[in-house]
Formats: sequence, C-alpha cells, structure tokens
Amino acid sequence: MVDIRETGSMSRAKVLIADDHRIVSDGLKGILEPEFELVGVVEDGRALLEQAGLVDPDVIVADITMPLLNGFDAVTRLKKQGSRAKVVFLTMHKDITYASKAIQIGASGFVLKHSASGELIHAIKAALGGHTFVSSEIASQLPLTDDPAVEVAEQPSLTTRQREVLQLFAEGKSAKEVAACLGISSRAAENHKARIMSLLKLATSADLVQYAMRHGLIGSH
Repeated sequence: MVDIRETGSMSRAKVLIADDHRIVSDGLKGILEPEFELVGVVEDGRALLEQAGLVDPDVIVADITMPLLNGFDAVTRLKKQGSRAKVVFLTMHKDITYASKAIQIGASGFVLKHSASGELIHAIKAALGGHTFVSSEIASQLPLTDDPAVEVAEQPSLTTRQREVLQLFAEGKSAKEVAACLGISSRAAENHKARIMSLLKLATSADLVQYAMRHGLIGSH
C-alpha cells in the first residue's frame, strides 16, 4: 500500500465514476467532490468506454461487476485504445485473484467498497503520483512479483468477443438481444455461445451463469 503527499497539481484532477449502483455513486460523489473534479457517472462498461473518450479523465474509479461489459474487460479495452487515465477499481470482491488481475491489466488501485471512505482518496492520489494502492485488508497477500500462481484460475483463453458474449448471455439476454448489442447476427451469437460452453466445459445455461458470477462478470443478484 502506497500513500503520497497531496500536491496542488493533483487537487482538481478529473475523475470519472463507473458503478451500476446509484447509492454507491451518490456516496462516492460526497467523498470525492471536495478534492477532485467529477466529470461523469456511468452505470455500465460500454457507457464507460464512450464517456472516457469524451471527457478524457485523469482517473477512472470503476466497479468490476457491471452490466453489458465488466470492469476488467472495459479497462483492458481502454488501455488498448491508448487511454491515459489511471484506473482504481472499487469493488466488493475480497479475493486476492481479483486484485492480482486488476494489477496485471494495468490498474493503479484496488479498493474494497467498505473501505472507500478511508482509502479511496489515498488510492486516487497514489495513482496520480504513479504509484499503486491496494486496500490494507488484502495488500499483504498480493505478490510483489509476477507469479503465474496468482492468476485467476479456471479461465481458458477466450477472445474479447467471446467474453462479451459470455457476459451478455449470463445476464439473461436472448440471442437476438446479444446480437443487437454487438452488431452481429443471432446465429453468430448462438455459435459463440456454443463454442464458449465447449471451451469452458459447461453443460447448461445455468452453469454459464455460475461461471460468470464466480469470475466477477455479473453480480450475484
């Protein structure tokens, strides 16, 4: 866990919030507005991609489990597109594999939601200073070196499109709805689903939903 001194140049950094729970977003506004310039609040991963391109934030505070596109995949895409924004994940997931995954994809912070009032501002300032901040509750468990043993388990290599399809079907969308969201045909959506279930060795749609929940792609309720 890294803390840094506040500087004037950081005092009004632009922050974009991505969380699908309105009560959480409202709470974050109260925490962050005295120190930072809030440039938007979005409620799903696809809206995050769009808004980040419009407002060019200095820092993105994002949940992992969000509708349409989860936080991990949204941030991975932003990084590939050359986004300069620092990313701090704010999540309920205490599992060290989530924190490890967040750092692997380039996040600068991993804060547990119940610690937000005490740690989130520190995490944002650390990110702006080029440092990494992990909630004290799990920081001691995070390896300091790249260790394949800490990678998220049970995740065969899926393409970006397959991960998108997996999440949308797991959210309960029909093949037609998935196709409309991704700009593909219903047949292509069904084919993707079949291939995903084969790769992951899943027998039913319920298995697919359980897999998505275990890996933070969708919420548990």
